[in-house]
Amino acid sequence: MDHIAQIAGKLADHQLDAMLLASQAGERYAVGFHGEGLVLVTREGAHYSTDSRYIEAARQEVQGAQVELVTRERGHLALAAGYLQEHGLKRVGFESGAVSVDALARYERALPCTLVPAQDLPDGLRASKDGEELAAMEAAQRITDEAFQAILNFIRPGQTEREVAARLVYELLRRGGERVSFDPIVAAGANGSKPHAVPGDTVIQPGMFVTMDFGCVWRGYCSDMTRTVAVGKPAPEMERVYQVVLEAQQAGIAAGAGLAGREIDAAGRTVIQAAGYGEAFSHSFGHSLGLEIHESPNAAPGEERIMPVGAVVSAEPGIYLPGRFGVRIEDVIVLSETGCRDLTKSPKELIVL
Repeated sequence: MDHIAQIAGKLADHQLDAMLLASQAGERYAVGFHGEGLVLVTREGAHYSTDSRYIEAARQEVQGAQVELVTRERGHLALAAGYLQEHGLKRVGFESGAVSVDALARYERALPCTLVPAQDLPDGLRASKDGEELAAMEAAQRITDEAFQAILNFIRPGQTEREVAARLVYELLRRGGERVSFDPIVAAGANGSKPHAVPGDTVIQPGMFVTMDFGCVWRGYCSDMTRTVAVGKPAPEMERVYQVVLEAQQAGIAAGAGLAGREIDAAGRTVIQAAGYGEAFSHSFGHSLGLEIHESPNAAPGEERIMPVGAVVSAEPGIYLPGRFGVRIEDVIVLSETGCRDLTKSPKELIVL
């Protein structure tokens, strides 16, 4: 996983002498370590600076880059400026999707170069995962599958959404997750019609659907999954809606790599529209993920970019009926030349607790 060499190899294509990476994801992608530092990748190599809180760990873990200690007297930008000036590097790309206006102003004051927006350089590389990245994401997903099995034995009538969400976090972390990928969503009954419902004090009761959307991070990489389960026997329409969502997900997954994101979205969306619930599917079919829970490209209606081989994409269609209930089923898949591989191993048939 020599991402430094990959970034360096793309500099000429973008007419850059160097690339500056300071976001958590950019730093982690380039050097495999996050220490609130700064990475400067040139065509000849890379330099990584961090402070005294992280320097010992960085010297042990960072490979392929010269590691330097910043001080109050000589900070990240001063070190970078010195190197740029010494080697006559004039055009430097920066993460335009992650750098604030204030940060860019600091860069412009401190660095003797032309700063070029270049978010598409790391994004293009990160769109396709390599073997080590996929192994980390498989491990994160395995933890998530195990947490789902555990939560099935925990949920019962009388509990609140908040209690289930707290237990999910516990189950993810106790199994090796570094942290959660995002705050878990737990939506019971009518709250299930809100795709990003915040867990609250709603009490789970017999006859309700409970939708849970959750994931964890392992070695910097995210997992993501959603399951909707029934507590007690669901009503016939609830079962019917669940089956439509499952069929839509299977249709989108079958689309595979080499298609534009909108085509994958359409494969799943068509199933829901044909069943008469088109207006109740309000978001895209899925999104890329990796070091961040939302990356690109996406399986979305307006996405013209081709989904590349090696992309890791969520498959998460849903139907949301305001004031009544909602259903979402989400797996994480890896796109390949022959189709896709599903990293999510939890069952998708309707589970009745």
